[in-house]
Amino acid sequence: MGLKIIKLSVSSDTKIATSPTVTRFFYEVPEPLSQITALKIDATHFLDDTGRSVESLPSLNLNNSYFNVYINGVLQMDDNFAYTAGEEGIGNLLISIPEGTEIAAGTPIILEVINFNPTLKTTFET
Repeated sequence: MGLKIIKLSVSSDTKIATSPTVTRFFYEVPEPLSQITALKIDATHFLDDTGRSVESLPSLNLNNSYFNVYINGVLQMDDNFAYTAGEEGIGNLLISIPEGTEIAAGTPIILEVINFNPTLKTTFET
């Protein structure tokens, strides 16, 4: 009998699910802001989607998350913000206010945090 090449017969199927978790936090500016260079909003000053006070801000999943900031309903440029997550009573949003900018009293500031929790399932069949 002659030589043969023997090879495996394997097939696979992979499914990826991204499962985003979206959390929103709300803050209302208590007094007009002008002539300042930054506004720091601590976690405890935010309200959640149910109107309850927030104790901490969620961590951002490394390479699987992002956050948006809206001022008066308008999405803002990313370089004006620093986000710090934290444990209970810790965490804040730091907003850099460009010179000549004013934020009126009562203006809503919305912080939206999106974390993705991807799962991967691969099945092999021989």
